[in-house]
Parts: sequence; structure tokens; C-alpha cells
Amino acid sequence: MFFTVTLAERGGDLLVSKIDLLREAVRKTHTAHPFRIDAWVVLPDHMHAVWTLPKGDADYSTRWGAIKAQFSQSLCRAGFTPPSRFPPVASGRYAGVNPGLRVEKGEVAIWQRRFWEHHIRDERDYRAHVEYCWFNPVKHGFVELPGDWPFSSYHRDHHRYEL
Repeated sequence: MFFTVTLAERGGDLLVSKIDLLREAVRKTHTAHPFRIDAWVVLPDHMHAVWTLPKGDADYSTRWGAIKAQFSQSLCRAGFTPPSRFPPVASGRYAGVNPGLRVEKGEVAIWQRRFWEHHIRDERDYRAHVEYCWFNPVKHGFVELPGDWPFSSYHRDHHRYEL
């Protein structure tokens, strides 16, 4: 399964500037809900990943929810205040509430609520998406070569493929 997960506020560098918190969120989630990381790239405001879940387990939503929640909670504990995407409601029952959030669920405006997923169809599609992860920093102009980007599984896996 291929995923794209994006921050609510595009254009910042939160994911790479707080990469240690993100890695810890992934580690905790992986321990609680195992999955294989086939490819992953973290860019400043979004990330792409290819995962394989255990046989008979298709619950990737719980895993992404846990990663997002762990990262958000760690940021808040570290004193991070997320930018508000929506102005607070000025009057009425929900005065002071950011309408883009579900405050009762403890949401903060760090992540886009949803993520994009693509079911890998075959080996060719799998390889294309792994390589998409690796070359995404080049596409965005952050580096000239995939190996120059530090936040990528390219360093772990590129020797398995001839590019």
C-alpha cells in the first residue's frame, strides 16, 4: 500500500525539523501495530510511504492515526503551538473553537485529516511507488540525487534495486 500524508500547513519544515519525534511516533506505532516499511520519505511538509501489513490485516488507518497522534502529542508536550488554519468562531455555542478541529477529540491543526492511499497492483506498480518515494526530494528540488536526502529509506534499500 502506498500513502501520502500531509501536514495541514503546507510550506513549513515541521516534519524534518522534528524528525526525531516523528521517528519515535513511527517506532511506537510499529511496536503496537506491526507492519513492514518497504519505502519511506519524509519531506518538510508531507511524506510518502509504501507499507506491507501482516497477512489478514488491512487496518492501516489505525496505524496512521497512531503515528499522527503520537507525533502531535509529542509536539505539544515540547511546547509547539500549531498555526490555526481557520479563524475561531466569534460567537454562539462554539465561540472560541476552531471549526476545522474536533476539540472534543483533542485534535490540533497539525495534520490534514485524511491521507491518500493507493493499493499496489503488481510488482511493477510496487517498484514504481518505491522509486517515487526515493525520487520525491529530487522532484521537489531539495537535492539533485536521491541519496543526498537524509530522510529516506533510499539509504537502507537502494542496493536492492538497479535504478
